[in-house]
Amino acid sequence: MKPVFTKTAGLTDKPTHYCPGCTHGIIHRLTAEVLEELSLIGQTVGVASVGCSVLAYDYFNSDMTQAAHGRAPAVATGLKRALSDDKIVFTYQGDGDLASIGIGEVIHAAARNENITVIFVNNAIYGMTGGQMAPTTLSGQKTATTPEGRSPESEGSPIRVAEMLATLDGPRYIERVSVHDQKHMLQAKKALKRAFQAQKDLAGFTFVELLSTCPTNWGLSPQDSLNWLSSHLSAAYPPRVFKNTLDREVQ
Repeated sequence: MKPVFTKTAGLTDKPTHYCPGCTHGIIHRLTAEVLEELSLIGQTVGVASVGCSVLAYDYFNSDMTQAAHGRAPAVATGLKRALSDDKIVFTYQGDGDLASIGIGEVIHAAARNENITVIFVNNAIYGMTGGQMAPTTLSGQKTATTPEGRSPESEGSPIRVAEMLATLDGPRYIERVSVHDQKHMLQAKKALKRAFQAQKDLAGFTFVELLSTCPTNWGLSPQDSLNWLSSHLSAAYPPRVFKNTLDREVQ
């Protein structure tokens, strides 16, 4: 019988540690498929962040390294500048890592138009450390540190990273996508492919934000988490292209 679906060569065979219903695994798969389809696996270096994705180096079948908390764009910058232009460098970061302690790193990497790809997984909460409020937590959202809901008056309003980076002159491509259903997964894969192709073409800084789930810390079932992502998170963070100055499209 002819196989109709196989595991991508971009992933290892190691089982993941993610909670049931967490969509990190989907994002891993989409990223790995893109690297395989663009024939980039053997020339790619990924930078794992601190957070739920800290063990990403166990799952991607490419060279990987680990960065200190929030410093993945700085590590990626050093790698890209030290290696030849045909090497692909990407970071894989959650919203706690990138939008809090690492916000300065990603802003300045974007402003310099470093030829790297930043993959930003936004689930609006700190996942690994127990569900505390993140910079991306929605107004009114309950977390371990905002049990009555995030108050803009006392905790401030959510930070919209894609919108903020799009105001800079440096970045070449910035898009926000979601992975709550098959249609949006395909759109997410296309965005990732566009970002990696741009880096391959030496275009400059590319940034893909992926809205993701956290069933454990949201206190929801896997299915209800997908529904909340679709109805609430996507409403607060609308998926769309924020900046695209690339010379060509990818299919």
